[in-house]
Amino acid sequence: MTRRLCLVTGASSGIGAAFARLYAARGCDVAVTARRADRLDALADELRARSGVEAIALPADLADPGAPGRLIEALAERGRSVDVLVNNAGYGLRGDFQARAWADQQAFLQVMVMAVAELSHRALPGMAQRGYGRILNVASLLGVVPAMPGNGLYSAAKAFVVKFSEGLHLETEGTGVHVVAVCPGLTRSEFHDEPALRAAVAAAPDWAWTSAEAVAEAAYAAAEANRPIMVVGAPNRAAGALLRLLPETWGMRIMAAQARR
Repeated sequence: MTRRLCLVTGASSGIGAAFARLYAARGCDVAVTARRADRLDALADELRARSGVEAIALPADLADPGAPGRLIEALAERGRSVDVLVNNAGYGLRGDFQARAWADQQAFLQVMVMAVAELSHRALPGMAQRGYGRILNVASLLGVVPAMPGNGLYSAAKAFVVKFSEGLHLETEGTGVHVVAVCPGLTRSEFHDEPALRAAVAAAPDWAWTSAEAVAEAAYAAAEANRPIMVVGAPNRAAGALLRLLPETWGMRIMAAQARR
C-alpha cells in the first residue's frame, strides 16, 4: 500500500524541517521544498535513513509565480498526490511600507499569500476526492493581534492565512479534509537570524520562546482534532485573547509601544 505523502514548504530549517521529521516519523512519505538545495538533500537523506520513508527534495523559490504549479506537476510525474500540505514557507520583511521597494513586497506577497492559496487550491480537490487530507497553514500570533508599525505587511499576510484557513475549514466539513491555521509566537529557528529581527527580539524572556518541534507537534494535534486555529503556547494564547478583548485602538497602541522597545 502506498504511503500518504506530506508536502512541506520552507523545509530547509526550523519549523518546516520539524514538520518534515514529524510526518516522516509517523510513516508519511515526505516531499520537501525550499530554496537551499543542499539543505533539502541533507534533510531528505536523514528522513530516509531515520524513518525508512520516501523523501523527495524539490528545490524551488516560491517567489516565482510558476513554482507552485511546477511542484505539484513534479510530484504528479512521480505518480504522487499530496495528502498533507504544510504551507510553512515565509520570512520577515521589516521596515516602513513606503520605504521598501515594491519588487521586494511583491515577492513577499507571492510567497506568503499567493503560494499558500495556490498550493491549497491545487491539492484540495484530490484530497476531497480521496476522502482524506490535511492542510496546515503556518500563520503567526501577529495574524490575530493588532498590527505594529514596520511590520504591517507581515501581519496582514498572516491575518490572510488565518481567515483563509478558517474559510477552508468550513468549506471542507464532512469531507475528511482538515484545515488548520497554526499561530506560533516567538520560535527558536533561523527566522530571527536577520540582524534587524535579532535586535527586535533580544529582550524577550526565555518563557516567551517555543521550539520548532513543539510548534509542529501542537499543529499536528490540532489538525488531527480538526481544530480551525491553533495558537501555540499558553502565554501566546493569553496575550492574543487579551489583545482581542481590548478596543482596537488600545491594542494598536500597545503593539506600537512594544515595537519601540
